[in-house]
Amino acid sequence: MPESRKPLHRYLTPDTWPTWIGLGLLRMACWLPHGAALAIGRGLGWFAYRVGGERRAIVRRNIELCFPELSPDECEDLVRRHFAALGMSMIEMGLGRWASDGHLLSITEIDGVDHLLDAVNDGKGVILLSAHFTTLELSGRVLKLNIPPFDAVYRRSRSDFTTEVLRSGRERSAAGTIEKRDIKKMVRSLRGGGIVWYAPDQSYNRKGAEVIPFFGIPSMHTTATSTLARLGGAATIPYFPRRLPDGSYRLTILPPLDDFPSGDAVADTERYVAILEEQIRTCPEQYFWVHRKFKNLPEGHPDYYSDLAASK
Repeated sequence: MPESRKPLHRYLTPDTWPTWIGLGLLRMACWLPHGAALAIGRGLGWFAYRVGGERRAIVRRNIELCFPELSPDECEDLVRRHFAALGMSMIEMGLGRWASDGHLLSITEIDGVDHLLDAVNDGKGVILLSAHFTTLELSGRVLKLNIPPFDAVYRRSRSDFTTEVLRSGRERSAAGTIEKRDIKKMVRSLRGGGIVWYAPDQSYNRKGAEVIPFFGIPSMHTTATSTLARLGGAATIPYFPRRLPDGSYRLTILPPLDDFPSGDAVADTERYVAILEEQIRTCPEQYFWVHRKFKNLPEGHPDYYSDLAASK
């Protein structure tokens, strides 16, 4: 049975007016020169830092856990820079939806496309393995301009409207979208020689996940990437976006992972986490620290977020 979806205008009801107004303002911001638009994003991030007590506490706790070598002042500086990156991510989400191809090409560079094209030319499906960096949505449009058509994985929100806003925006980049739990559809795409853009660094429950250290801290990580590669007969190619200091962007496609899957799903996931940590260290403020990365741990592990009130 075909999936039932409603166009965005069908969600134009009083309870969604604030979101529509926000989208309209975001659309106007995308008409500005790139530097001015990012400055507005940084302002949004500053405002979010000032008013977002709980979210600020989550970010601070994650950074304290992952970078214990930082002094309190250095930690707080990184928290502030992360909120600036979050604010700019709103602008970048708008650019991913509305910017012209010419504008995106003028502010981005991409390295390693040959790694992906070689795998496609060999007739293999490709898992384009990434993670939740604040520049992710913008990078999808850039990928569209440089690689063959691909499918993007998305996560359903509690709100159907929010889901459709995010999904339809991602469809400006991808040929199709696949809900993150629909493993069968991902496997079909990979077996057909397709490319699946996949970011498995956030695990929301314990099903299909294992405790694997992230920056030395126990964290739940899905092991689905290994399963997808095995069932889909796919090459697994890490890919990461990065905002540069001048406001431009570099997208890096790394070589395919050798001996992946190895037959040990936990070891495969540990390899991914190690690569992810290395990439995060190049631009730590741009990783999505606002997510409770260390939640849902099995009994016997600490609750790292039990005392957040003291960190607000």
